Amino acid sequence: MVLDASAVIAVLRGEAGADIVAAHAGDALISAVNLQEVVKALLVRGAAAEAAREMVDELHLEVRVHDAPAAYAAAGLHEATRAFGSGLGDRSCMALAIAEGLPAMTTDREWGNLHIPGLEIVLARS
Repeated sequence: MVLDASAVIAVLRGEAGADIVAAHAGDALISAVNLQEVVKALLVRGAAAEAAREMVDELHLEVRVHDAPAAYAAAGLHEATRAFGSGLGDRSCMALAIAEGLPAMTTDREWGNLHIPGLEIVLARS
């Protein structure tokens, strides 16, 4: 499973869908772009940098780099996702999921409207 930032944040905040996401902790991937989004969200809510690192590290996620091929793949998803408000982080997650042949998990219901070849979407909350 490839986790979107919203899915990881749901676990860390105990939001709806956290149990579904947590079932994949320890066996999931995350793009470095999405990791940055998660850490930023924790810092904005007042977490110290070291505490944020510890919280994320406890999930044992495999962080994947966002290199040039990933950047081109994510940019190539712009047209298919722009009507649904998908940003850089969303497209990075989707591109990683397609590249790895894995489902992408999110809490963003708008992803349910996407129809992108090779992309399987799992919504952590309905």
